[in-house]
Amino acid sequence: MQDVTTTAFMRVIGRRGAPDWFVTEYFRVHESSTPEKHIVDSVVNHGTGRPVFAQLIGEDTPHMLRTVRELLRLPVAGIDLNMGCPAPKVYRKNVGGGLLRDPAKVDELVGALRQAIPGLFTVKMRIGFDGTQRFDELLAVLARHQVDLVTVHGRTVKGLYWSEVDYSAIAHAVRSLPCPVIANGDVASAAKASRLLEETGARGMMMGRHAIRNPWIFAQWRDLQLGRAPFRPVLADVRDYVQDLADHCCDQAMTSEQRAGRLKKFLNFIGLGVDADGAFLHEMRRCSNMEELLACCDRRLLQGGRGAEPYADEPYRGLVARPTRETQQGCEL
Repeated sequence: MQDVTTTAFMRVIGRRGAPDWFVTEYFRVHESSTPEKHIVDSVVNHGTGRPVFAQLIGEDTPHMLRTVRELLRLPVAGIDLNMGCPAPKVYRKNVGGGLLRDPAKVDELVGALRQAIPGLFTVKMRIGFDGTQRFDELLAVLARHQVDLVTVHGRTVKGLYWSEVDYSAIAHAVRSLPCPVIANGDVASAAKASRLLEETGARGMMMGRHAIRNPWIFAQWRDLQLGRAPFRPVLADVRDYVQDLADHCCDQAMTSEQRAGRLKKFLNFIGLGVDADGAFLHEMRRCSNMEELLACCDRRLLQGGRGAEPYADEPYRGLVARPTRETQQGCEL
């Protein structure tokens, strides 16, 4: 997720139960691009003990190949091609989800990348751009070029993050592809991940935005799979998580106002599980600096005995995490 899956965020998540693997923010590839240093740092210095895939976004085949050669010098587990980002500022450049409009270009790009990547090569995609009429054609391209794994977000690009997820389309991809398929889209809890595994036949689940809200989700699902009672966080655990984000994911060189703005990016998701009436979201969005914001977190998450209250397993209905800004930032998954 752009501007989210940083080195620090990987570490914060890792302390609460890391996923089986991470995918970096996407490396932007164009004529004059070089791999962004802060994303390279997330490959080299995350310290979670988990594999990390380097994610690319672009459509210029020669420069994509040049970037792959550079990234393969790093300790990456594999290379991931982004064909799913729905941000208009991205797809208008014919990259990310924009590629889904052009199966011939996908054929050229995926074929060239497959030849250049000796190890694992994975693809993240949606089920179409503004419809699913080309979905089978795109799946056939991925099968022909022997992609090692495909993650399918069960929405179209134009469906953004709020249209209904088509899990039957993901199940169709599972049946159509010879490689493992990972399901993505509104995987909001460990219990839902377990249900979707049966419903779609997918090999696993990818969690993005819901891992911002609930960093314990990977450990919880692992517990369910092993027949153990999953960890159930309370609001005091959430307050500890917020402090970790404040200390490690908000640049201390920023002003207090800037750090508050950065922390709100996470709290917009975390707040979806704090209270059903959205009181925490309402109050925290009106804080102007870090001191006010952390005091708000203390009031809403700890004071009056609230620390012992359970944190919701899934988002409360009717609450939103500032979806317009989320899309503008290209917060994929």
